[in-house]
Amino acid sequence: MQFKMIAALAMFLAGFGSAMAETVFTPDMTVREEIYPYATQTLSDEQFLTGSAGKAEQIGGILRLPQGKGPFPAVVFMHGSSGVGASIDPWTRMLNEKGIATFTIDSLTGRGFKQLGDKQAALGRLNYIVDIYGALDILAHHDTIDPKRIGLLGFSRGGQAALYASMTRFNDLWNTSGARFATYVPFYPNCVSVYKDDEKLEAGPVRIFHGGADDYNEPGVCEAYVERLKKAGADIEMTIYPEGEHGFDVPTLFGKSLQSKTAQTARDCKIEEGENGILMNLETGKPFSYEDECVVLGPHVGGNAAAAEASYAATITHFMNTFGLN
Repeated sequence: MQFKMIAALAMFLAGFGSAMAETVFTPDMTVREEIYPYATQTLSDEQFLTGSAGKAEQIGGILRLPQGKGPFPAVVFMHGSSGVGASIDPWTRMLNEKGIATFTIDSLTGRGFKQLGDKQAALGRLNYIVDIYGALDILAHHDTIDPKRIGLLGFSRGGQAALYASMTRFNDLWNTSGARFATYVPFYPNCVSVYKDDEKLEAGPVRIFHGGADDYNEPGVCEAYVERLKKAGADIEMTIYPEGEHGFDVPTLFGKSLQSKTAQTARDCKIEEGENGILMNLETGKPFSYEDECVVLGPHVGGNAAAAEASYAATITHFMNTFGLN
């Protein structure tokens, strides 16, 4: 009996050792995680656009450091309306493997939300930008991060925030970090709003990735904005994957196309900043509201492995070039 127990233990340890040998220190493994609670505000779009104070809040973020010796370049992740999801992990692993730290913001949990898909009005459309600048402040003063090599990558509502976080006006209003992002990379953002001075961007290049089959945030409006920015001299490019739907890079959605029946989309709206920071619906001539007829329900989300792989390669290459890692 004792012999059998010893033999069983030996087999277990052998199997455990074999499993460990398969997983120890692959290049994409995070070597250290640091969790940061930090102060921010919940703001209406009017408050954001006029530089007015909102409600004090505390949210959090996770810094994941790669193997090696710093100071490291870093990329801030800004999630979409659904919160931190399955798209983040592959990005973290790919960037960590290249020696790039990541900082994942959670803008929702600290505010008492799980998701915003069917209640977009619950948080100002621009509020994520304040959270983004707060993350930049943490990283710019971290002893293992290079403050001149910090990039921003956002998805959906977070992609919208990543796009407009590049505006000089918004940096002047809300970015107190003393640093600027080295580059801005929005994935499938909404571009339906026109803001004052939205053609004046910071120096960091902007690279947008969108799906041609996206009916959540249709890419055509972004194309028009990109052309307007190019004429103004901005360093901006947009890549469209024809078969890509909203969320094309999310691994759990590969091969699927799902309708978000209760999700709200402003894809058909025409919104422009008016006096005193009021966002106006140009079709009604009244302040924009998520009760407006242009807001519709039922957009789709879907992953596309080919588009994801292409966007991974293009984005990682862009970060490597921007951070001087090639």
